[in-house]
Amino acid sequence: MWRLERSRPGERSRLRAIRALFVGHGAERTPEGRSLRLLRHWLSPAQRVQFAEKGYFEVVGGDTGRQYRIYAGAATNVCEIDENGRPKVGLCFLPLGDLPIGDVMLAQKIALESCENGALGVARRFAPTGFSFRRSRLIG
Repeated sequence: MWRLERSRPGERSRLRAIRALFVGHGAERTPEGRSLRLLRHWLSPAQRVQFAEKGYFEVVGGDTGRQYRIYAGAATNVCEIDENGRPKVGLCFLPLGDLPIGDVMLAQKIALESCENGALGVARRFAPTGFSFRRSRLIG
């Protein structure tokens, strides 16, 4: 039987860590959580840090060498960036099917790195705005 009592100061941080672990474990068991875990596995160490800190990661196009930024999302979440790191043109392309966000982002990464011209051939272009690329709450 559990007994409730006042926690000591050192135990509070431990309880918070246990709670965070429990919540994180539960989230990892959802399709979205598993897809984001798979995505993080396929990111380079630098991309993982970038994704965790900034809410996006950058990839280099395999055909042209252009820089692209992939934000958390399943549509209108990719943009080509200029030499100063500013969004130049927005791109909307995604795989067929109702997939979790992490799977969509992984498909976009692989497409840009391995068959960039094919991805650009089907992508719809749009003018990027700050609103389009706000940091997502999915990052973690």
